[in-house]
Amino acid sequence: MEIISENNFDIKNLTSFKIGGKIKKVFFPTNINEFEQILNEYKNIKVFGNLSNTLVSSDGYNGEIILTTKMNSVTIENTKLIADAGVKGPKLAQIVCEAGLSGFEFMIGFPGSVGGEVCMNASANSQAISDKLVSVTCYSPNSGIVKFSKAEMEFDYRTSRCQNENLIVLQAEFELEPAAQDDIQTKMNDNLAFRKAHQPSLALPNCGSIFKNPQGDSAGRLLDSIGAKNLTSGGVKVWENHANFIVNNNNGTSLDVLDLMVQMYTKVKENYNIELHPEIRFLGGNNEKENELCKILYKIK
Repeated sequence: MEIISENNFDIKNLTSFKIGGKIKKVFFPTNINEFEQILNEYKNIKVFGNLSNTLVSSDGYNGEIILTTKMNSVTIENTKLIADAGVKGPKLAQIVCEAGLSGFEFMIGFPGSVGGEVCMNASANSQAISDKLVSVTCYSPNSGIVKFSKAEMEFDYRTSRCQNENLIVLQAEFELEPAAQDDIQTKMNDNLAFRKAHQPSLALPNCGSIFKNPQGDSAGRLLDSIGAKNLTSGGVKVWENHANFIVNNNNGTSLDVLDLMVQMYTKVKENYNIELHPEIRFLGGNNEKENELCKILYKIK
């Protein structure tokens, strides 16, 4: 069976930022075997999930990428859960709630998918995806398909072994806890209410937190203190309710976002001598001005 792919793919409407140009070729594998086939042919292909924490250049990307959105198998056996990389967090939270299993209540408000959330050890409301994780099946550029235990994944705040070794999460196994469905639903409702109060709705296109929290401090606090909520660039601005969010309020471009990120980064560095590190990924390369800004933000040589 031929693997689903599209050429010259217009990606804008798939991204949370509602920003992005055309991608030369996009593959949509439906299972691990198809994923491995693509990776064997395209060794250094970039992989994305739900594009909820990715800024795609308005000038597009002249290469191939994989989107895991069609890898969405979920298996539940008693308290054991196995989920493919492309399963969306909110959908998974609802599925396990209906099964009377607790541990994923925090994911109800996350627009991302399992692969990205495991890779970055997503967390909120005193829960993290690594808490209930048993093992992860990944693709390694050097070793092919490999399986790691929780301990081997080297989880830390917003990071895991994936970043250091360029591992791609394909599937994850979790051990959840039985609980009353009503209690799980109540906790999810509380988490949604918290998120609604502290983060912009996706009706106002955004990519979540822009910068990681530095050790022992909060990026939001630092940005607020330097007046970031007053900063704008083109069609984007810093959200008025939280200084670590950028919203696309007027048909902004990727260059607008990167320019605003550099403004935020520079002011914090000038005032505190702290260099903030982006939490969002960038996909581009066709725009020289963007490339220059990325050298500042992502320390690209």
